Amino acid sequence: MSKRDGGEVFRITGARQGLADDVRGRQRRYIISMSVRTLSVIAAAVLWNVERHVAVVALALGILLPYVAVVIANAGRESTPSLPSTFVPSPGRPELDPGKLRKSSDQS
Repeated sequence: MSKRDGGEVFRITGARQGLADDVRGRQRRYIISMSVRTLSVIAAAVLWNVERHVAVVALALGILLPYVAVVIANAGRESTPSLPSTFVPSPGRPELDPGKLRKSSDQS
């Protein structure tokens, strides 16, 4: 790709997500998990005398979700994608065979 003035444009396809976006995403996942937990605890309280099996499942979900939400929220940033190496090794110098070396006086 090139700009109008002829300069080359580079794409950064392997760049990580920005820190603010990463924190915002983790906060959103935490809020969603805690909302589901709150709804499951309320459902457990409402259904306790009506449908005990569903209430127990909802209560178990309400107990386990805080741990899962905290682990997910504290998981940290995504790992950096493996990018191709920008290091290009310099070509090696060929080794000379000592038997083929001549002295400067032998060349005449």
